[in-house]
Amino acid sequence: MPSQSSIEHHSWWKKIKNHRYIRFFLFLIFGLITFGLLASNVIPDNIDIEAGAVSTQDIRSPVTIEKTEETERIQQEAAESVEPVYTLNARYADNQMERINDVFHSIRLIQLEVREQRGDFSNIGDAEAGVTQDEDQNVWTMEERIEELQARLSPELGEQLSEETLQTLLNASSEELQVAQEATTSAVYDVMTEEVGLGDVSEARENAEEKVRAASVRAGLSDAMTEVARRGITANYMIDEEATQEARQSAAEMIEPAMIREGQLLVEEGQVITAEVYEDLSLVGLTDDNYNYSPLLGLAMLVFLMMFVLALYLNKAKTSLQSNNTHLLLFMLVYALTLILMKLTSFLYQTDLPGVSYIVPAAAGTILVAMLLQSRVALFMSFLLSIAASIIFNQQTSGMMDYSFGLFVFFSGIAGVFFLNQSNRVSHMLKTGTLISLINLTIVMALILLKSLPLSIAELGMYAGYAVTSGYLSIILAVGLLPFFEAGFGVLSTSKLIELSNPNKPLLRKILLEAPGTYHHSVVVANLAEGACEAIGANGLLARVGAYYHDIGKTKKPQFFIENQMKIENPHDKIPPKKSAEIIIAHPYEGADMLRREKFPKEIIEIAEQHHGTTLLKYFYFKAKEAGEKVSENEFRYPGPRAQTKEIAIVGIADSVEAAVRSMQSPTFEKIEDLVRKIMNDRLEDGQFDECDITLKELHKVFLSICETLKGTFHSRIDYPDDEDMKKVEGE
Repeated sequence: MPSQSSIEHHSWWKKIKNHRYIRFFLFLIFGLITFGLLASNVIPDNIDIEAGAVSTQDIRSPVTIEKTEETERIQQEAAESVEPVYTLNARYADNQMERINDVFHSIRLIQLEVREQRGDFSNIGDAEAGVTQDEDQNVWTMEERIEELQARLSPELGEQLSEETLQTLLNASSEELQVAQEATTSAVYDVMTEEVGLGDVSEARENAEEKVRAASVRAGLSDAMTEVARRGITANYMIDEEATQEARQSAAEMIEPAMIREGQLLVEEGQVITAEVYEDLSLVGLTDDNYNYSPLLGLAMLVFLMMFVLALYLNKAKTSLQSNNTHLLLFMLVYALTLILMKLTSFLYQTDLPGVSYIVPAAAGTILVAMLLQSRVALFMSFLLSIAASIIFNQQTSGMMDYSFGLFVFFSGIAGVFFLNQSNRVSHMLKTGTLISLINLTIVMALILLKSLPLSIAELGMYAGYAVTSGYLSIILAVGLLPFFEAGFGVLSTSKLIELSNPNKPLLRKILLEAPGTYHHSVVVANLAEGACEAIGANGLLARVGAYYHDIGKTKKPQFFIENQMKIENPHDKIPPKKSAEIIIAHPYEGADMLRREKFPKEIIEIAEQHHGTTLLKYFYFKAKEAGEKVSENEFRYPGPRAQTKEIAIVGIADSVEAAVRSMQSPTFEKIEDLVRKIMNDRLEDGQFDECDITLKELHKVFLSICETLKGTFHSRIDYPDDEDMKKVEGE
């Protein structure tokens, strides 16, 4: 058999495609390719400049970053500019009142103790009693009384009040002390209830002195009261450290961070690069002395996430990529090819043509995946491509990603998938390209309006022209590359199926000319199988084309099959049943060999090879037993394999049903339904569906679809009256 060009037939791929780690290595290699293509777009351009030099170009920041030192400096200045917070402490007035009352209370206690020493309990002071220190040696002297009084008073007052004042108060009578206490405390209270700052203490003391001297007391006592009052006045309007700290903290927090914004102009062409400007350039990673590896690390994480999400999706989605590593390799090659096309297109930016990057054939990859594999996978691919495109086409932005271009690639890609589904014939590709171009034009105009780009009419026309060209380039590339991928990977696409269904194909012509009954049988089977597959969501077109070729093996000995035995003697009547069975059983495998030699897709070959599964040739088996031969049932069974897919199972059902119904005498709807049900039940009980994933619910839908199609084929016809009947009618 001639060697085939499909990768499936290469020995090296056969050895590794089912290796347990092959999928991991495919994703790893694909991730490295993606990283390599995107790396140059995320590395900041280092500028060869020095402080004090003149810039030869406008330089903008590629990132948004905070100037930490500048922010701290501004915050410090803001905090220091906040004035201290003062508060009136009402407790100070109460404290001073308590101290003054304590002075007079201590004096009364000492006077009481002195009277007890004398044995004199009259309520008069020493000055009124005319007592001197020498009259009674057991009584405290004035010096001792003053010392005792100073010891009992608080340190502030005890040390501040003069001995003369203390002596005056110790010599005062009870009535004088009462008047002095009331006048002094009243004066201190009145002054201390007002705000008394540190600079206002002297004035407050003078105010208190005026109030005290207004009292009607003797001159000496008035002086003592004045001194007590002055010492009782202190500052009560003080700095609140906690409130001041909070105010300064709040002022610092109100300061916006000093930022360098993405796209901010750091230095203009011809401007001298000062030390401050150079520091900013270094901070954003544009100088040689501050190379920043974080973009590469970020890209690596993004690519890993893209590969991880892709692996999860392909593992969950019920597509051929879930287990078919050949299809996975095909997907990754198409993806990589699309990335390379985008990378090459991005270099056109250097031509300075407005909007030239929009000429990228972004939809080519998704169209190829939709045609070769599955539309849902193509939609997911457009999402990943949009992420990559936003990095590849970042020349027009100062940042690492241009999300607007990502949107363009995303919408262009999904447009290719959606419109291809509606018109998937090669002859309609021009229409598909036109629709993609319209979507491209719409999204480009939308982006221009969103950005409010000040474009001239000529520039606007160039943007539109490139977007429209992108749509047509995408479809041209997809159609041009499609045959190479089909041949290289043995993929059976929709366009390939349509091509194989052409009646002028050599093998179909061979069936028609050498086995016309088989050809008619195959066409009916194709109609039955296609409708049943579409009823359960299987590939109806694959079933139709497979049915066309499923009996190609009968062309080896067409006269041994009943549909071709018109006006000839049945050759099976002249040979033993076992020999007849061997001829009949051989046709699926002879047909598969013929298809392999013609390099047909493996899906068509499998339909031809598996459509009979391991069913039993009951007619010849029982004929052999009736003839008295000792036979085994396995000798009259097809060797298989059994149907591996839904499409093969349905073609097998349709094949048996068509042959059985064709041999019926006077078929009715009821008879047809009973026959179809019996055939399907026999195959189910015989285990012919055990190796494919068709369900009982789907088999019921297949039953309904086949019966509906057969009813249309064997519909009741009107019995037209013959000539004799017409004469009788006319005679009447």
